[in-house]
Amino acid sequence: MKQKNPIAALFARSPFKPMQQHMEVVNDCIALTPALFEALIANDKQAIDDTRKAIFAKEHEADQIKHEVRLHLPRSLFLPVDRRDLLEVLEVQDSIADTAQDIAGLLQQRDMTVLDDMADDLRALVGRCVDACAKSNEIIGALDELIETGFRGPEAERVEEMVKELNRIETETDDLGIALTRKLFEHEQVMSPVSVMFWYRLIQWIGNIADNAEKVGDRMLLLIAR
Repeated sequence: MKQKNPIAALFARSPFKPMQQHMEVVNDCIALTPALFEALIANDKQAIDDTRKAIFAKEHEADQIKHEVRLHLPRSLFLPVDRRDLLEVLEVQDSIADTAQDIAGLLQQRDMTVLDDMADDLRALVGRCVDACAKSNEIIGALDELIETGFRGPEAERVEEMVKELNRIETETDDLGIALTRKLFEHEQVMSPVSVMFWYRLIQWIGNIADNAEKVGDRMLLLIAR
């Protein structure tokens, strides 16, 4: 008996359900990052590797959904949404999970030590980036309602407010990233230049999670504006 494609089944109900499912998996992927950094702070290499595997698995799941969406998204939709706009949103969503995978891969490949006075700032930055991704997931979750209302009315206003909150969270992550970078700068003299370079890269990648989450919200605003 031929098995049914679960993504194709979702498309049969709504062309937007797979987009939402993809974002949910991306959010699940990002939700694993606090555990990854707690393992780093504790210098628990086994826990780092275990969490890395879980993040890689979620990123792979998101990739599979992304490929299915590309294959099954109708070329023509009799709806107020351009196919290319949806694919752009999908790409930005996917970049969030890709970033988590890059971070997990780096921490598994290279020994990195978290200095005591950097730990709290690191936790705060990661936590707010997770919040940003969760908010973008909430925004994408409203896509069906936006379609039904023609991207107008109270539902559009509600999404606009959520995007404003997402923008506020992303601004906070910028400030937290700057604070963590300053802490790193204070210790540059006692760290190897290579370690400093990788830490700067890591801080940037963590911030990219929130940056890309914000882009998801911004693209939803563009859909509303059109």
